[in-house]
Amino acid sequence: MFAQYFRMNESTSNHTSGRSFVLSLLLACMLVGCGSKEEAQPAKEVVDTNIVDLTPELQAQVKLATVAVSDIRELLRVPGSIQVDEQRVARIGASVTGRITDIDVILGQEVKEGQVLARLNSTELAQHQLLYIKALQQIDLQTKAVERARLLLESDVISAAELQRREAELSAAQADLSAARDQLTVLGMAPASIARIKKSGDLLSFSNVSSRLAGTVISRKVNLGQVVQPAEELFIVADLSHVWAVAEVPEQQAELIEEDEEVTIEIPALSNKQFTGKLIYVGDIVNPQTRTVMVRTDLANSNHSLKPDMLVSMVVRSSPTPRLAIPLQSVVREDDRDYVFVQIAPNKYRLREVTLGPQYDGVVAVASGLSEGEVVVGEGAFHVNNERKRKELE
Repeated sequence: MFAQYFRMNESTSNHTSGRSFVLSLLLACMLVGCGSKEEAQPAKEVVDTNIVDLTPELQAQVKLATVAVSDIRELLRVPGSIQVDEQRVARIGASVTGRITDIDVILGQEVKEGQVLARLNSTELAQHQLLYIKALQQIDLQTKAVERARLLLESDVISAAELQRREAELSAAQADLSAARDQLTVLGMAPASIARIKKSGDLLSFSNVSSRLAGTVISRKVNLGQVVQPAEELFIVADLSHVWAVAEVPEQQAELIEEDEEVTIEIPALSNKQFTGKLIYVGDIVNPQTRTVMVRTDLANSNHSLKPDMLVSMVVRSSPTPRLAIPLQSVVREDDRDYVFVQIAPNKYRLREVTLGPQYDGVVAVASGLSEGEVVVGEGAFHVNNERKRKELE
């Protein structure tokens, strides 16, 4: 074909143009041939680096787990404080109006039940003692009047009606005496002191302010010479052998909390020392200002290391909720995301992203990404992920 072409071009006057055309045609053929060779090369196989085939060595290090429903308890951490046990505290005041003459205790002192905390001088108490003494005298007079009336009635000097009148006066005097004695008891006088007045007839204008329980004086609001009223709080005595840890749970999480659930109390002031207890109370109302529900637990405090108003952190375990869960060891975390290796064939696993929920007792709840019954790598997920990374570098 090329020889014929040359003969044709020799017959023409444009010999130079023909030679250029031939060179162009040869170059085009060479390019077409090169392209055909490149197309004939097979395409390179694409490898999914998220799929891992376990070698016999890896199989020995891996344990599988099945995605299943498990009871999950959420751990709620809420702030709180140490408070006195309200069933072990006494707010003590004077039982009568008077002026403080002696104070026998100081703040923080241990006291016994019935121990005198302070004394006061009271004219009011003296007046009520005087009424009691007069009532005693009336009893004596009316008793003698009744005895004399009985003698006169036997002698027909007076009528039976007169005897009845005098007996009625004696009954009224006995009622007055009983009321006067009760009033002295209300004003804080001990039975022994009342008996002493009855025997001697002397007025005792001093009254004691005594502790109603054994404990520690945690508040003192009185000074010498101060005039006090019965409505005033002078001392607070608390038994600190047991205290309350009180916390506020957000109302959105209150439904997860039940009484008798175990809680852990962490005390920052005691180097985050932990105490365990049970919830003894879950509030029935929501605080409208904080939108929280109060909970509390009782803590033994025999060495008094727990001080009222200490700040605490309460870790509350919620009631159990059935949720899909996997072992915590199954989770691989990278770039702030959570992954697991899901079995797609024997000894073959694919990396899959998941969304997790709360952790509890070595397992973690799965919010999305897995279905019940799927098999995942449990123990050994770390080694499987290292194998995946090694394949990425090849």
